[in-house]
Amino acid sequence: MSSPKSSWQQELKSHAWILGTLVALLWGIQIVNDLIFNGGLARYGIMPRAGIGLRGIVFAPFLHGNFGHLMANTIPLVTLGWLILLQEVGDFLIVSLVAMGVSGLGTWLIGAPGSVHVGASGVIFGYLGFLLMRGWFERSISAIALSLVVLMFYGSLVWGIFPNQPGVSWEGHLFGFVGGVLAARLIAKRSITP
Repeated sequence: MSSPKSSWQQELKSHAWILGTLVALLWGIQIVNDLIFNGGLARYGIMPRAGIGLRGIVFAPFLHGNFGHLMANTIPLVTLGWLILLQEVGDFLIVSLVAMGVSGLGTWLIGAPGSVHVGASGVIFGYLGFLLMRGWFERSISAIALSLVVLMFYGSLVWGIFPNQPGVSWEGHLFGFVGGVLAARLIAKRSITP
């Protein structure tokens, strides 16, 4: 029988492996995109209302405009992702997929014609929406406390859901946030149902 300490350490190693692999994948793709494709992989991003642009729902979160864009996304992705992993690895997967899907489809539906949207920020805003609203849907002390901590440290990100910065996909942020809220509702309902 394993001790609680070794179980906790194993869980942290698992979290580090998941997040480390994700970050390595994102950075590896960016290096390949810059060095081999000269940024050309952006064509696999979300192109609003273009049939071919639907593929971006899957590919866009793994592509970034440049290393500065990727750097800006890496820290919140790891921080907020880890806070979700603390609850359960399955929750991380559900939130990631729901945020990716809702963010991508919403951006495809209302994004500016002729634009191309790339980056993991839709998923990050999904994590933010999930963590902020989880306390509301679960109604547990720990979930509410975590929501308040996230609000204190990352609450200002919410301004990113508004069209206030040229060249930034507020559509991806908005629909990612909505996806995170939907995931919070889905996961809270699943955990309450006997």
